[in-house]
Amino acid sequence: MSRSCQLTGKRFMSGHTVSHANNKTKRKFNVNLRTVSLKSDILQEKFSMKIAASTMRTIDKYGGFDQFVVKTQDAKLSENALKIKRRLLKKLSPHK
Repeated sequence: MSRSCQLTGKRFMSGHTVSHANNKTKRKFNVNLRTVSLKSDILQEKFSMKIAASTMRTIDKYGGFDQFVVKTQDAKLSENALKIKRRLLKKLSPHK
């Protein structure tokens, strides 16, 4: 499995290590991944995922896992997160 955030799909960045003599060598800046269990209040389930530390801060900013997934644009979410979002929206929508 690649080193990417399972919620947002955030991956490594590439750049250069620059020496004092201004020599440039290619390198990768990896994502700060953490394995966490995120609880969905609406679905009454826990989801264990590897997500970036920056994503954890964003989840706190939005007010929880459910609010983050529902408010985030589909293009910014990974496939796994989109499945969870569809389940959340189905549960939230009023029945006809």
